[in-house]
Amino acid sequence: MTDNISVLVVDDDPIVRMSLATILNAQSDMQVCGEGGNGIEAIKCYDQYLPDVLLMDIQMPQCTGIEAAAAILEKHPQAHVVFLTTFSDDEYIVAALKLGAKGYLIKQEVANIAPAIRSVMAGQMVLGNEVIARSILFSKPTVTHTQEIEGLSERELEIIELIAQGLDNKEIAAKVFISEGTVRNHVSIMLQKLQLKNRTQLAIHYYRQLKD
Repeated sequence: MTDNISVLVVDDDPIVRMSLATILNAQSDMQVCGEGGNGIEAIKCYDQYLPDVLLMDIQMPQCTGIEAAAAILEKHPQAHVVFLTTFSDDEYIVAALKLGAKGYLIKQEVANIAPAIRSVMAGQMVLGNEVIARSILFSKPTVTHTQEIEGLSERELEIIELIAQGLDNKEIAAKVFISEGTVRNHVSIMLQKLQLKNRTQLAIHYYRQLKD
């Protein structure tokens, strides 16, 4: 059907490609339009199929997913690139987000793949649960770092830091000694101030501010 989300799947493991194709083609609103086994094939297939979403591994022979995404996004800035990989190196996540990828998912979180693709098509950026929760990636900053996030109050800076560390509203409330309702209010205000849609985007925004 013409309104299906077309997905290009690129992974150097043929079994993984077959599994992903089976999962995605089983969705009523998705269709795998092509497959590739490395970054070079990803670039060629993207030009050929112009998919709605490119679902791609990072560590591949000949040309990595990061290298392929850089080439594709340079030619197609609107491309929706979602990395699906084993969680091996924080530097890959840094590179992926700076590159402009729309998502970074963990292969073990199979159930999240199709919903994540839908979220990307709805204009959201997605991260796997393990990525958000990883303390190394979202390490606790100094006050001078948090003060660089423009437009947020001292309390909001404190809360966005805890969101980036993977804490939920209840955990944040206990941490800073306020009610869950107050935390929710602060989150809503921050989303409005920063023109973001959800907590995941808050975490990504926080992370990017620290890395810039």
